[in-house]
Amino acid sequence: MLRSLSSCLALIALWAVPLAAADRETLIQDYKKVLEKFSARSSYIGQGNPKTTHHPLTTEQCLDKAKKAGVTFENPQFEKICGAPYMAPLYNPTKEKPEDAKVCIDQFEFPNVPCEYPVVWTRAVEAADICTSIGKRMCDAHEWEGACAGSLEEPDYAFDTFKDASAENKIRQRRLAHNRVADKNAVYSYGKERKKGICGMNSIKDDGCNGGDWKRCGSNTYPVGSFTDCKSALEVFDLHGNAAEHMNLPTKVEEMASKGSKDLGYTEMKGSWFIWDKYQAHADHCRWRAPYWHGTRVRHPDSHANYHLSFRCCKDVK
Repeated sequence: MLRSLSSCLALIALWAVPLAAADRETLIQDYKKVLEKFSARSSYIGQGNPKTTHHPLTTEQCLDKAKKAGVTFENPQFEKICGAPYMAPLYNPTKEKPEDAKVCIDQFEFPNVPCEYPVVWTRAVEAADICTSIGKRMCDAHEWEGACAGSLEEPDYAFDTFKDASAENKIRQRRLAHNRVADKNAVYSYGKERKKGICGMNSIKDDGCNGGDWKRCGSNTYPVGSFTDCKSALEVFDLHGNAAEHMNLPTKVEEMASKGSKDLGYTEMKGSWFIWDKYQAHADHCRWRAPYWHGTRVRHPDSHANYHLSFRCCKDVK
């Protein structure tokens, strides 16, 4: 359960101040406090089973790699627009500027701190509540897709189609229609063709991992931002590889997080995870929508969690 309103407001304040005040260590300690509030729901939420997980890169190596490459992740312009560190404005570059954005997205998977490991084993409902607890919200599917493809487009959920179908069939039919278009113009965050070695996709799946076992499946992720070329034109990182991500898939306008919904729609898995250079289990181009795997309402108490599934948050501005 969430703590008092004053505690939540204090945590929000920490995440909203400029990076000069909220330095790396402050942000790390802050997200750990946030996770503490959710430990009663799940003893798994975190960065993987420490007895099984073997990260291919340390946080120190990630920081050193960025330093040697002359890469800095801080962006004062973005921070001014978004009102929070490490967020990127979402907009359509053909007709808008960053300052025109009405929404921002985390540049990295939660905890959204460069060179920290992504938080996994998070249920969709927990992801939504964590985002809310820090003054943000869960992203809608089209927002993640726009962040990846380098242009935020108008929502295309086709709410007027298949109205009489069950939720699962409605999602399946709309997904098929969406993907028929998206598959013809596949684009990745880093370019028009899928390439190996660009993103965090060359880690391992442990022997004996049967698809979702805490004891046998290591969350063998990279620190976020380890691959500085794995970013979109809107400066959003790790949209392919590392960890897949929870997003909200609405079946009607009233379920759109971007329209202020608190009830939300259904679970949608975005991106791919850390073994994709070795084994590509499904498509992962920017506007691809996944099958109804482990599908539930986002706010279902038993919504899906696993060792390679994380999330990132959005934030409305202006």
